[in-house]
Amino acid sequence: MKLSEFRRACAAEFGSDYAGVMIRDHWVAAIGGTSADALERGVPARDVWEALCADLDVPLERRHGRGLLDPRR
Repeated sequence: MKLSEFRRACAAEFGSDYAGVMIRDHWVAAIGGTSADALERGVPARDVWEALCADLDVPLERRHGRGLLDPRR
């Protein structure tokens, strides 16, 4: 997952206005910080997306990101 795909998936799942807040401010224990912090540390965008989805109970069928291809196919 590219960073642009991560941002698109967040906007699609959480709304374009709220996605920025989620990326910047929501602490995710599995990645030891916010999504923005993890991405800055070099954590792959796919791993950040998966951790964010798990933390926020995003249903499995939407974890590939709305409008994005399922990476497992």
